[in-house]
Amino acid sequence: MLCPICRSEDTQVKDSRPSEDGTSIRRRRQCGECEARFTTFERVQLREISVLKRDGRKVPFSREKLERSFNIALRKRSVHENDVVMAINDIVRKLESTGEADVTSDYVGSLVMKALLSLDKVGYIRYASVYKNFEDASDFEDFVNDLRR
Repeated sequence: MLCPICRSEDTQVKDSRPSEDGTSIRRRRQCGECEARFTTFERVQLREISVLKRDGRKVPFSREKLERSFNIALRKRSVHENDVVMAINDIVRKLESTGEADVTSDYVGSLVMKALLSLDKVGYIRYASVYKNFEDASDFEDFVNDLRR
C-alpha cells in the first residue's frame, strides 16, 4: 500500500478490525518513511460492474462516486453516517447480485433515489434536482408536490 503523503511503499498495518456492518475491514497503517498514519478499507468485490451512461459511454462502477453523491445530497443534514454506509452497501450488493456486468446509470440513480427517500427527504430532493435535471424553480415545486401526495 502506498503512503498517501510521501508515496513510499514501506507501510505497515498497525491495527485491523471489521467495520460495524461487517462488510469491510478497516486497517490503520503507518508509513515506515515519513511515519504518517492513515486508514484503508478492504471490501469484497464479487464482480466488475460497468455503468452504461445515457450518452452511450461505458464506465467502471465507482463506489467512491456513489459515496460522493450521498455526501453531497446529505451535506449539513442530520443523517447518521452508519445509515449512509449501510444504504451504500445495500446498493452495491444489489448491483453485484443482478448477475449483469453492465447496469444503466438510470438503474443506479433509481436505487440512490429510493435509499435517499428513506434517509432524508431534503437529500432526496437535492439528488433528484441533478438526477432529473431540474431547470427552474417550478421543477422543484412540481417534484415536492408529487412527493407530498
